[in-house]
Amino acid sequence: MHPFDAVTQAQIRRIRPRGVWRGAKRGWEFPLAAAKELQAQLGPRFPVRDDLARWMAWHQHPMPPLPSHRQLVALADLDQALPDGRQPLPHQRSGARWLLARRGAVLADEMGLGKTLTVLLAARAMQRALPLELVVVAPVGLHDHWRREADALGLSPTLLSWARLPDDLPEAGTLLVVDEAHFGQSMQAQRTQALLRLARHPRLRAIWLLTGTPMKNGRPDQLYPLLAAIDHPIARDQRQFEERYCQGHWREQAGQRRWQAGGASQLEELRRFTRPLVLHRRKQRLLGLPPKERRFEPLQLEDAEARGMDHRLAQVIEEYRRRVRAGSVRSDAESFAVLTALRRIAAEFKLPAAASLVETLRRQGQAVVLFSSFVEPLHLLQQRLGGVVLSGRLRPEDRQGVVDRFQAGETDLLLSTYGTGGLGFTLHRARRVVLLERPWTPGAVDQAEDRCHRLGMDGGLISYWLQLGLADQLVDSLVASKARQIEILLGPRSLTLERQPLPALLRRCLQDA
Repeated sequence: MHPFDAVTQAQIRRIRPRGVWRGAKRGWEFPLAAAKELQAQLGPRFPVRDDLARWMAWHQHPMPPLPSHRQLVALADLDQALPDGRQPLPHQRSGARWLLARRGAVLADEMGLGKTLTVLLAARAMQRALPLELVVVAPVGLHDHWRREADALGLSPTLLSWARLPDDLPEAGTLLVVDEAHFGQSMQAQRTQALLRLARHPRLRAIWLLTGTPMKNGRPDQLYPLLAAIDHPIARDQRQFEERYCQGHWREQAGQRRWQAGGASQLEELRRFTRPLVLHRRKQRLLGLPPKERRFEPLQLEDAEARGMDHRLAQVIEEYRRRVRAGSVRSDAESFAVLTALRRIAAEFKLPAAASLVETLRRQGQAVVLFSSFVEPLHLLQQRLGGVVLSGRLRPEDRQGVVDRFQAGETDLLLSTYGTGGLGFTLHRARRVVLLERPWTPGAVDQAEDRCHRLGMDGGLISYWLQLGLADQLVDSLVASKARQIEILLGPRSLTLERQPLPALLRRCLQDA
């Protein structure tokens, strides 16, 4: 709603629960619980759209309560084998019981612990208890996986993609399961706003979010949308959350005041408050999987190659410094642009060493998965080494077929981008992973490695980190810094933190160059 005078503004500010002013274009935003008071105070002055009127009517006539937790757990049949003969593992049974006790929750188990089966076991109990629709939001490339797992339990979920979220839910009631929930970690993204709209729907019975990386970039502002979706009490006031946990403050930039909330503070307190609704468990503690080892592989270039790389890097750095002198650099964007250029150049110069390492591993009889942030190096490696490429250039419905070919042994090399291969696929045939370069979020690194380090693998996993020059030094330092923030929030013990933000790291490295 858009108030037009100071009196209306004052009336609106007295409404409880409180609303949030979203700017002149979007007006005020209130939770549905404030609808009755808003209508009493301002109803005659503002029109009510049909969809809002329907929501308000539903809100005034809520659905009957769900059965007790004891009844739901009994209906889950967690000790029974599945129709396909599989037996749910102890942590999957306990995870299903945990979900059934919560109407909003984040299942944040590490990749490879079988979150899909865990949530479907709980969903089956809900559908046995009362009529409701099971709706699953997942990347299109994972829909086949969800169908197979749902079929094994006799379920028929409605599958939605993140790009096509509906505006409404069925009147009879819905259980909403959201896979790869970190896709909704930005409050500015349309898909996040679409998810939050569904999460506030008066006919939503429960919402369960699945993600192995609930704070993928190590910043609490990324956790906020997930907490808001499950209606966690500390996420009902965004500005208050950002001031407390994200170092939120106003900053003068280019002559304008801008709200900054990209920091991290009070993480121990945030950890305590979120733990009841965020379940994060480690593979090593639950399953005793073979160990995962990271091997750093420093690379040295021949003199001619080194001069060529230094020349290209110098061009990028000089352009950066020229823009600094001209006052045209935005610290919150330019750092990423320069870093991406440095990483792309270094990736090209690492290709001969990467090809040599892969050939050595294949001669030893190893199946190999190689990850990169960039598609072009993968196709260059495929031309030399063969194998299959898994990237966003493949249609979503074709991606599982590529994975199946690798898993079936038709090829011993899979070349993948982090964004595509790091999501949802099982690649445990490979016990050797090569990271051409690292993305700058520890969550993306873990997602990639843990596609292979999971149930069913034969032997331990070795992950080779190829390191060449400035770009890799910078990113690997950044990954370590952010991983420490995530460990404070989700790890098993308390830690202290020394933050190293990206712009500061980049400036330091450029000064040393």
